[in-house]
Amino acid sequence: MTSSDLTSLPDDAKARAGDRVGSSLDPVELAPDSARSFRVGFACAEFNGGITDRMLTAALDELEDAGCDLGSTIVAWVPGAFELPLVARGMAASGRVDAVVALGAVIRGDTGHYDFVAGECASGLQRVQLDSGLPVVFGVLTTDTVEQALVRSLPDETNKGAELARTALHTVAVLRGIEGLAVGSRVGFTVGGR
Repeated sequence: MTSSDLTSLPDDAKARAGDRVGSSLDPVELAPDSARSFRVGFACAEFNGGITDRMLTAALDELEDAGCDLGSTIVAWVPGAFELPLVARGMAASGRVDAVVALGAVIRGDTGHYDFVAGECASGLQRVQLDSGLPVVFGVLTTDTVEQALVRSLPDETNKGAELARTALHTVAVLRGIEGLAVGSRVGFTVGGR
């Protein structure tokens, strides 16, 4: 996940860091059994809902491919992106999810509405994440045109929904790994040390 080949993480970066530090957490591959226990909630915006739907479909496919039990997945629909932080907060507080993915699309128009909605949505979701201690993945496309949003939600490997689901699973796994360090369990993680 990068914006340019020039900014890609070098192939040996994690190994080099792991060789120099006491513990290096990197879920190399989520085992289907561990991913099965991950519970993900989706807060989805109805405004620009066709784009949200395409990302949600790809995200659910990704969770299923990772071995997640979709029976424990929650999907909640709200009117627009501005309402996403409140619903994400409710999901995080419920104790029924390990991560929340907020999905939507805010497309620039002729007014300043875009700046207020996109910025406040991002700030609100970050606040929920930090206050709750759960991953809250920002899956709100912020584009200049409808065409850009459609390209980012195509039903193929470039769909941002799949990437967002992977981000949620990866972050949950890292947090569980950090918790495991406290009790000595490091299963499924690259552990380096001097």
